[in-house]
Amino acid sequence: MSLSWKWFTEYQTHGSAHMHGIKRTIHSDKSRFQEIDVVESEEYGRMLILDGKVQSTVRDEYIYHEALVQPAMVAHPSTRDVLILGGGEGATLREALKHHSVKAVVMVDIDRRVVEISREFVPELSSGAFEDPRVELVIGDGRKYVEGCTRKFDVVIIDLTDPQEGGPGAMLYTKEFYAMLWGILKQDGVIVTQATSTYYSDYCFATILKTVGSVFQKAGGYHVWVPSYDSTWGIVYGSKGPDPHGLVGGFEEEADRKGVKSLRYLDDKTYQALFALPKDLVEKIRQWERIATDANPTFMPV
Repeated sequence: MSLSWKWFTEYQTHGSAHMHGIKRTIHSDKSRFQEIDVVESEEYGRMLILDGKVQSTVRDEYIYHEALVQPAMVAHPSTRDVLILGGGEGATLREALKHHSVKAVVMVDIDRRVVEISREFVPELSSGAFEDPRVELVIGDGRKYVEGCTRKFDVVIIDLTDPQEGGPGAMLYTKEFYAMLWGILKQDGVIVTQATSTYYSDYCFATILKTVGSVFQKAGGYHVWVPSYDSTWGIVYGSKGPDPHGLVGGFEEEADRKGVKSLRYLDDKTYQALFALPKDLVEKIRQWERIATDANPTFMPV
């Protein structure tokens, strides 16, 4: 049987890849910072790809974005002010705005074209979030914004591209940067960051976890299987107050109390599963001692 679509290959390492059947290319662009493609895939529908890496698909993006945003925000006693770094497609913003307690969200993305292209060609991802009056969109470098920031936030969500050598987000995974974030958090504030694959780059996940832990007394990591990434995907948090792990067994009740009712993936069972890191990964994290710094950052394999 012949197949009518073309194949897009995303490399996880130099020796491993995931192939996607592509029906058509909807839009292709190159900004000052990266290559941007929106394609119609056979398995996942419309797909946003940056520099050859799948960022979001309309079929399964909610798995990643709920897991990234909701643990920290539901754990926080009353999230009013939120900072999002990256997340140009708007899905992270959408998740944050589900909390009625939120009064203001500042979203900083370095690439205006990602925001524009996502809004035009995959509006399902943001679902109108950019039009919410609580949102302030800043086009600029996330690290420079934090360096000059005089505001304080309850939750900071870091939804950046992977730390690739020469990439736009590489210097936002270092001890120096996390120390800056500590300084712009309120007294019970929480940061949460995407932290790469826990399988293909377990060393990178472990480095981010250890680096956040070198700044925050309370730090932890969890992961979630994202089908379009073909991997469990790591997320790391650091907190001055609440610990998202403490919601195990009570996530649904607390989310419901805060009026967050439209979740498609997370419930008590899936929330508990987030924190069930396998024994071999836990042992690697225990043994791993590296801290990422500005002088010696961590990178994904490809």
